[in-house]
Amino acid sequence: MVKISLGGRPSLASIDWQRLLPLVVGTLLVLAGVFCLWQTWQIVDEGNAAGRVHAAQRQAVEAVRAEIAHKRGQVEAAVSATDPVALVADPAQGAATLRPLIPQALAVDIYSGSLDEVLHANFRAFGYGKAAQLMAAQSADGKPLAQTVPDSRGGRVLSVVAPVGSAAHPQAWVWAALPFAPVEASFKLISPEGGRLELRQGDDRGDLRLLATGSASAVRESTGVPVEGTTLSVVAALPQAYIVLPRQWALTGLLGLLGIGGGVYLFWLRAHPRRQQAAADEPVFSELLANPPEPEQPAAPPRRVAAPPAPVTVDPSIFRAYDVRGVVGKTLTKDVARLLGQAIGTLMREKGLLETVVGRDGRLSGPELAGALADGLREAGVDVIDVGAVPTPVVYFAAYRFNTGCGVAVTGSHNPPDYNGFKIVVGGETLSEGAIQDLYERISSGKLERGGKGNLRHVDVLPDYIERITSDVQAERRLKVVVDCGNGIAGAVAPQVLEGIGCEVIPLYCDVDGAFPNHHPDPSDPHNLEDLIFAVKQTGADLGVAFDGDGDRLGVVTREGEIIFPDRTLMLFARDVLSRQPGATIIYDVKCTGHLKGEILDAGGSPMMWRTGHSLIKAKMRQTGAELAGEMSGHFFFKERWYGFDDGIYASARLMEILAGDLEERSPEEIFASCPKGVSTPELKVEMAEGAHYRFIEAFRQKAHFGDATLTTIDGVRADWPDGWGLVRPSNTTPILVLRFDADNEPALQRIQQLFRQQLRAVDPALKLPF
Repeated sequence: MVKISLGGRPSLASIDWQRLLPLVVGTLLVLAGVFCLWQTWQIVDEGNAAGRVHAAQRQAVEAVRAEIAHKRGQVEAAVSATDPVALVADPAQGAATLRPLIPQALAVDIYSGSLDEVLHANFRAFGYGKAAQLMAAQSADGKPLAQTVPDSRGGRVLSVVAPVGSAAHPQAWVWAALPFAPVEASFKLISPEGGRLELRQGDDRGDLRLLATGSASAVRESTGVPVEGTTLSVVAALPQAYIVLPRQWALTGLLGLLGIGGGVYLFWLRAHPRRQQAAADEPVFSELLANPPEPEQPAAPPRRVAAPPAPVTVDPSIFRAYDVRGVVGKTLTKDVARLLGQAIGTLMREKGLLETVVGRDGRLSGPELAGALADGLREAGVDVIDVGAVPTPVVYFAAYRFNTGCGVAVTGSHNPPDYNGFKIVVGGETLSEGAIQDLYERISSGKLERGGKGNLRHVDVLPDYIERITSDVQAERRLKVVVDCGNGIAGAVAPQVLEGIGCEVIPLYCDVDGAFPNHHPDPSDPHNLEDLIFAVKQTGADLGVAFDGDGDRLGVVTREGEIIFPDRTLMLFARDVLSRQPGATIIYDVKCTGHLKGEILDAGGSPMMWRTGHSLIKAKMRQTGAELAGEMSGHFFFKERWYGFDDGIYASARLMEILAGDLEERSPEEIFASCPKGVSTPELKVEMAEGAHYRFIEAFRQKAHFGDATLTTIDGVRADWPDGWGLVRPSNTTPILVLRFDADNEPALQRIQQLFRQQLRAVDPALKLPF
């Protein structure tokens, strides 16, 4: 029973707590009971799930074994049907005779029984894996083991060895290379039953993952089941069940039944109060005559509610094209961060999303801003997973790892120490442009969720991130790498990742310090790479890599001190990805070289130029299904074998895999030399007042004339000629104009720069140009 006061609001003192309490407690008991029963089902099903995955593992082992045994049988049948004397007398002619007898054979070679020619071969040209397989055949207990070796296109082939003549005393050895595709097909036909199956090659001293199917989040077992007659094994990864109670199904089941039973009893008790007590409490008519009730006193005047705090002024200029960013203590404060958290949380609640990840880079203002942001999110009723101080890509990874689809990285990226900001993902989409402005509109209009009590938990996700990369990416030979993190947050992770894939790492400025005491953490500026170039030369390293302040951008320098601009690095990544994903779309931004389009076409891909900006690139990747993207600023986005977000640390690992796995074992300089380059400038910057750079570009787009050039205006103005191009665009992170020029030779570069100089000064004669 609730009495209504004169003000029309219920009085807390008048609420019948005696009747309300059973309802509250009963509801909690029923919910707890349902949770316990759900946990019981999880516990029971956990063992069943593991059994299903292990059964699938055994099926996969048998399928791969049967396929390889079939292929081996074809090779052995061909050898048995051919005169051994003819094979030994003329190995080249014998191989030519055998090849038509072996269906789908890619290569057939014959070697002497002693394998002297293999022992003295140049293993770089001959192939380490092939040599090891042949020499192991001499001491094999039974049939020589089948295995896979890399082919010239970056894929793998199945290799089988068969003796000529007696198996105990062979007169020669036949080595045959067969397509790996049938083995892959037989493996992938087996359902992983909710877990993951991996086909691996090697032993406990080092193995290589060849294939994988199933859930990426399943937990891999340490050992696998060997495939008979091969160096392969199938490893199972078991699905993770969310179990927080003791793993005893009888106990959790009993708790569940008790909780539901107790809740139902309290509901019944509330609906059937004891009539005797009710009757005793109600006055009879004679009592009312003898003791009339006192007149009801007017309600006390309502308490004066304290005035709300003064509204927080939010500068609209911090809401940029693809993130929120401002100067700490001026345009960006903890109050602004809290309101932003409320706005993000309100948007999430509208989409039915109730949990997000929050992480921060190494800036000094990070803990305060991240804490205020989390408070705002929780005020909006959103649960927060705080992953602490981590690179921005780790925040993105955690959103996948914990299946939230949402995350906020508190980071100033490559900006000066007094800047900070927020990169925001909601429902798997990185917010940009209109969605960023929508957050400001929510704050300015006050349309924010309030009064929520979201939970907060702290989780260390770095071990999972490092293991995920190192379990998939490996450098086949040991490269010495100088790693310059510029005192950014990447220093806490990048050296571990590169060491984990097999590199020798020399750290440079890897201590995290938000004041950036050594140099600015921006690898797109050549001045910030001077120390790295010096360190690479002094240590004799194979190459050097650099990261920006939050670890989502990558810079590369060679032993000779050459800066490899990201558009040329993207050429290597495109070739590698297209070798496995022919015809895939590769996206690059307007600042990239004109040579990139031709390289992608030559590699069998579909090139696409798009606007600069990490969120804009990711949105275009989702729209087109692109497997790879890159920006001239050093952002690289791998969807193939990764998650499609920009990650400088992961990109560095993939680069090491490509350089260390080169079949010709060329040096990094030789490999990069295969990527065409002209004469180009780095990113040139012209500082302007806040907002003036947007107004300038609008005027420039209307007034500039470049004759017969092909103009692209999706992001600034880019003019392309047959021998080069130039670009001017507004930065979306700081108030500057960004220019870049690229040409086939120096005279063409000078001509293009002069044309741009004339057109720029036609808009603003006082403009100070850096070229």
